[in-house]
Amino acid sequence: MNQDSGAFENRPVGMNSHNNLLEIEEHMYILDDVRKPNVFHNMFPYDEIPKIPFNDRIVPHHMPKDIWITDTTMRDGMQSRLPYTTDQMVHIYDELHRLGGPNGIIRSTEFFLYSKRDREAVEKCLEKGYEYPEVTAWTRASRDDFRLVKELGLKETGILVSCSDYHIFLKLRMTRREAMDHYLTIVRSCLEEGITPRCILEDITRADIYGYVVPFCLELMKLQEQYKIPIKIRVCDTLGLGVNYPGAVIPRSVPGIIYALHTHAGVPNEQIEWHGHNDFYKAVTNASTAWLYGACGVSCSLFGIGERTGNTPLEAMVFEYAQFKGTLDGMDTTVITDLASYFEKEIGYQIPPMTPFVGKNFNVIRAGLHADGLLKNEEIYSIFDTGKFLKKPPAEAISNTTGLGGIAVWINSHFLEEGKKSVEKADPLVEKVKNMVGEEYAAGRMTFITDEEMSAFTKKAAEELGIHIMPAKEKS
Repeated sequence: MNQDSGAFENRPVGMNSHNNLLEIEEHMYILDDVRKPNVFHNMFPYDEIPKIPFNDRIVPHHMPKDIWITDTTMRDGMQSRLPYTTDQMVHIYDELHRLGGPNGIIRSTEFFLYSKRDREAVEKCLEKGYEYPEVTAWTRASRDDFRLVKELGLKETGILVSCSDYHIFLKLRMTRREAMDHYLTIVRSCLEEGITPRCILEDITRADIYGYVVPFCLELMKLQEQYKIPIKIRVCDTLGLGVNYPGAVIPRSVPGIIYALHTHAGVPNEQIEWHGHNDFYKAVTNASTAWLYGACGVSCSLFGIGERTGNTPLEAMVFEYAQFKGTLDGMDTTVITDLASYFEKEIGYQIPPMTPFVGKNFNVIRAGLHADGLLKNEEIYSIFDTGKFLKKPPAEAISNTTGLGGIAVWINSHFLEEGKKSVEKADPLVEKVKNMVGEEYAAGRMTFITDEEMSAFTKKAAEELGIHIMPAKEKS
């Protein structure tokens, strides 16, 4: 880190109101304008697996009082699939508003503005008049695009400001000084249009944090003071290389990055937003860690849809929020199931069956021992009341190994027998359906029994027994 030692000696000593300790401000980080790119090949040797080194420098937890979710389903989420239609985007926006609840926990969503379809979607979403999610843009770094943002009535847009030497030297063919000056000019153009820039610090987990990122953000904060317009910082873990381990070395350390931006670059918590990818299965963990160490926002897409391995799943962070806060703060989690159904039936996106919260098998059990426990007390093998929060009570997958308990669990989750809250293992209806399933496998069947088949078996068995049943969705 480059600091002027004389200036450091003259810096005032003050009291930190959070920990009640004296400290010296350390905001004297200047650009390290290296002649050759630092691509951290000691950590990222391309012909080996990336390494996670440690220096045991620990930064404190600093979760902001208010944290929130931002959505990128119609931007990053659309880069990996066929574009959504205008009507589909408007429907998704409506559902995000419903999911985020009256307190606007889903704070904003971003749109491309490149096509007529995208712009029409933005206009129709703005006509809804919702405070949250705020409609924001993602644009190219040009004055014409900033004017388009303003003409559409939007207050904020994302601007790509790549920050690793991989991008600065190898893609842009610039030096750090040239890149910084170039990006500052672009941000200034955005501010001159009266638009809040959301600076996308692309590839930050391979960037020189104190040699480039902090000095650049210090300059952004100077522009913020000059123009009196907030400048947001999106911390973009482009390749999913961030880690949450205490004492890990930057630039891989998520706590270290957030601490550097807030404490050393002076970026307010409410202007820091984490955007992570899932290349190493750490998207959710890293987003949660960003909250814990000072980022107010985490950027997500529905069902994690996004480039390569995808983004942080929005539905996952809804439940992370509830676990941290001890409350959903008005969020309607049943909308998650409605959205999953919409994506599969209307958009044609197939959600992998084991996907938490939304996959068709996420709360389906197969082991007979588990089914017996579930029948006795649902809490034994269910993460929470999935019927209440996701309109999907625990269910049993039916096969040749399914016992009476599993059959009873399936019937109870799909049907209600007149006069009963649930059926037990010894119920004649359960025994009759179990016999029908057994006959299937006795005839040589090798596959699971589908829900449609089980429904037909149950209705037939009830008819033969003279029992009246109705679908479980009609339960009061």
